[in-house]
Amino acid sequence: MPRIVLCLLGVLLVVSGASSAEKPALIKVGMIGLDTSHVVAFTNLLNKDNKGPMENIRVVAAFPAGSPDLPISADRLAGFTKTLKEKHKVEIVGSIAELLPKVDAVFLESVDGRVHLEQLKPVFAAGKPVFIDKPVAASLADTIEIFELAAKHKVPCFSSSSLRFSDKLKALANDPAVGKLQRCETTGPVNPLKGHPELFFYGIHGIEMLFTVLGSGCQTVTWKDGVVTGTWKDGRIGTFRSDKGYTAKVTGDKATAQSGGGDYNGLVKAISIFLRDGKPPVSAEETINLVAFMVAAEESKKMGGQPVAIAGVMKQARDEIAARSKTGK
Repeated sequence: MPRIVLCLLGVLLVVSGASSAEKPALIKVGMIGLDTSHVVAFTNLLNKDNKGPMENIRVVAAFPAGSPDLPISADRLAGFTKTLKEKHKVEIVGSIAELLPKVDAVFLESVDGRVHLEQLKPVFAAGKPVFIDKPVAASLADTIEIFELAAKHKVPCFSSSSLRFSDKLKALANDPAVGKLQRCETTGPVNPLKGHPELFFYGIHGIEMLFTVLGSGCQTVTWKDGVVTGTWKDGRIGTFRSDKGYTAKVTGDKATAQSGGGDYNGLVKAISIFLRDGKPPVSAEETINLVAFMVAAEESKKMGGQPVAIAGVMKQARDEIAARSKTGK
């Protein structure tokens, strides 16, 4: 066969091979709650020609749930809804029931954690995988119920701040140069939100960084002189204090090291991988322990900095759930 024909045949084979490469299956995402800047940031990242984990995942529909008694919700709902509808051509629907048949997965974006449990009930019943934006709920009892309901319906879900998803931050937990980890100190702003414990709305970012390094297993918490201190079951210490910037510093038996936190891009990549493999990147156990940490911190602050046991606030939450069950509320 002439050389020129062989060359042309080779080109055709390469082109044919390239064109036969298939995109991953489309995942249609629906959003519940359009009262946070996250809905625009996440849609900006997903609704474009991506490669890698975010490829062929699209926000296609949304229900603009909001909370009239929270200005941070009521004052921003219309603007974010308009952006999704006009810029990204996202279909705006009138209810969660109308949203669910149109999508494969859900992002719960309502800025108000008080409404999350009720908003998630139909999502879990429909079997849709879900990412729950921070805060996961406005109480420890609601948090526990959310994850137990997800387990009952066998629906994968997780909740997280974007600050968790920094490779450098995660590496601090096992940095050989640091040695055996003894202590982690994080900082971040605290901007309380009506109807939520003080640390739930913005403090959670710095606390997510703390738990990214230390994991679950915190047993007691104090909040004294502006510093929240947790003691883990293996003796490690974690602290958080309010500051403008997000930082994490670890101390080991060899050295210290530090890092900042992650960003929206890292979080959305993690969500995208989760939607493909169904494996939550943050366990329910860790998120529940993290929320209990914040609740225990507030109890300690009210008590003048006395230590509060995680087991105690967990029991209170379980008692609250039992009381709800009896009253049907």
